[in-house]
Amino acid sequence: MKKLTLILICVLLSTLAFAHGGMEHVMGTVSAITDHSLTVKTTAGDSKTVVFDASTHFLKGEAAATVKDLHVGDRVVIHAHKRDNSLHAAEVKIGASAKPQSH
Repeated sequence: MKKLTLILICVLLSTLAFAHGGMEHVMGTVSAITDHSLTVKTTAGDSKTVVFDASTHFLKGEAAATVKDLHVGDRVVIHAHKRDNSLHAAEVKIGASAKPQSH
């Protein structure tokens, strides 16, 4: 029974990985925005820069958005392809701004 459970878990995880098409997911808070890229302080504490172009889809909630709707301090989830040693955003989901920390 344990082997069957382990096999099912492996199949499920491989299916999920395949469904994302090998994309890397970047989650965190926007720390900088330029005309063609954004830098995110990830939930792991790293900084990652992701480039975007006209084919990048921006969403705020369920509604279509643009890069103009994105601000430093906003939380994001980015689905990106790795190309030429950089990350290219296919989709940027914009969340709420991070809450200011109280002292």
